[in-house]
Amino acid sequence: QVQLVESGGGLVQAGGSLRLSCAASGRTFSDYAMGWFRQAPGKEREFVAAISRGGSGTNYADSVKGRFTISRDNAKNTVNLQMNNLKPDDTAVYYCAARRAAVVDGTRPTNYGYWGQGTQVTVSS
Repeated sequence: QVQLVESGGGLVQAGGSLRLSCAASGRTFSDYAMGWFRQAPGKEREFVAAISRGGSGTNYADSVKGRFTISRDNAKNTVNLQMNNLKPDDTAVYYCAARRAAVVDGTRPTNYGYWGQGTQVTVSS
């Protein structure tokens, strides 16, 4: 019952910043915990960050903790990922995902049932 579309990806130099957005359709957005995942060439899909239904709970991968911030605006049906101090290792396709659940402690892609098409983030050195 939710459709997801990512935007905001692009090319940035190491140390720079990008802000990704995910727009969700439907009136049930607040029923879903939201997550961001990424997949780099030759690597498995990787958890990045998650946020609870109301936005008060968050979870981050160790590799991005302190650099990335996830947020959501349920009135606008959007979830965002602010990425600061980007590194070449952050280069990947970033995916927005939704889970019809309250908790955000799960980090496996199989925890999430709905996915966007992804947006490319490329960080040059």
